[in-house]
Amino acid sequence: MQRNYAELGQHNMKELEKVVEELCAPESYAAVYHRSKHDAPMPSTEALHELVERLKAALFPGYFGDKTVRLESMRFHLSANLDSIYRILEEQIKRGGCFICADFADECQSCEEHSRVTAMKFLQSLPTLRRLLATDVKAAFEGDPAAKTPGETIFCYPSMTAMIHHRIAHELYKLEVPIIPRIISEMAHSNTGIDIHPGAQIDEEFFIDHGTGVVIGETCIIGKGCRIYQGVTLGALSFPKDDEGLLVKGNLRHPILEDNVTVYAGATVLGRITIGHDTMIGGNVWITHDVEPNSKVIQSRSTKPKKEEKLVGEKA
Repeated sequence: MQRNYAELGQHNMKELEKVVEELCAPESYAAVYHRSKHDAPMPSTEALHELVERLKAALFPGYFGDKTVRLESMRFHLSANLDSIYRILEEQIKRGGCFICADFADECQSCEEHSRVTAMKFLQSLPTLRRLLATDVKAAFEGDPAAKTPGETIFCYPSMTAMIHHRIAHELYKLEVPIIPRIISEMAHSNTGIDIHPGAQIDEEFFIDHGTGVVIGETCIIGKGCRIYQGVTLGALSFPKDDEGLLVKGNLRHPILEDNVTVYAGATVLGRITIGHDTMIGGNVWITHDVEPNSKVIQSRSTKPKKEEKLVGEKA
């Protein structure tokens, strides 16, 4: 019995050595191996999660973080929190830059200074972010008859979770921070089922009702007071390729929604088209063309057959 176990162990070792040999072959790992220049550490999802939680506490004091914050002590809590936010963000911006390396900063020697300057620029945007998010809270509360208080939408609604992440990520995207905005967006996507690319431009008073399955593409522009429902896609119609057959990056390929547009559940709006202001897009429609302002787009209604006509499948 002991001999059989020994033979089995030797056999397993040989098989494992074969697996190791195959996985170490250049043709196996070439497309999946990553090593940052100067062996810089990768961005930390744990640190970025802490960053977002700290930002939520700074933007919505009393709802997140230390929920016992009082007005008389708010300055103390906020100062300490912002200091931590700055330090975490500075480090993660630098790591994101090292992740892509090329074109992040003029030279590797300047990446630390660039990260510090960028982190401070982001912190300076927080008052604007809070103002925008306050309008999203207003839209959620006023747009949903099930909402009992504005605070309920802040604390519970997936739309607000997605928009907090998005407005943070979008600001970092505008500052040309590599990869970090996408990680922050995907945190919300995983948690809520709402997929908003950090490049999407979304004006104030935006509300996503229910939310699961919503997709908003990178070059979307959404005006003030828009509202969309679950399962809506604001996507690209086509993906042009260059002479080498590679997808062209960065072209304007997603829809523009002007002010006060409502898009109901399951609708698909594709391509660089414009949906005019004060328009209602009905559920489950497919749109690939411009829509005039003050329009209503719905599925065509089915008509009843005449008495002498037979329904398809109807017995004689």
